[in-house]
Amino acid sequence: MLTSTTNDIFGHRIVRHIGVVRGITVRSRNLVSDAIGGVQSMLGGRVGAYVKLAEMSRQEAFEHLIEQARAAGGNAILAIRYESNEIMPGVTEVLAYGTAVVVEAGQ
Repeated sequence: MLTSTTNDIFGHRIVRHIGVVRGITVRSRNLVSDAIGGVQSMLGGRVGAYVKLAEMSRQEAFEHLIEQARAAGGNAILAIRYESNEIMPGVTEVLAYGTAVVVEAGQ
């Protein structure tokens, strides 16, 4: 699956637009990451426990995005974006979305 944050992929041409696809995950913090994150935040700098949680959430949403595009018949996703929202304290939704297309090599 080819993916891009741009509206095209160099060296490929779009032969069919499928439409918007998305991948979503909802994650919550846990007691261990909150304890570690709390200590790290008091010390200042990078809060590794939360960075790891954020990266895992984005990766999971991205994987679901690819699954949806593939199921719709796409072989590429253009204009990929991420959004996140706190649903309630400690619970965050991460959404990855883009436009599924079929591309072929050659400009």
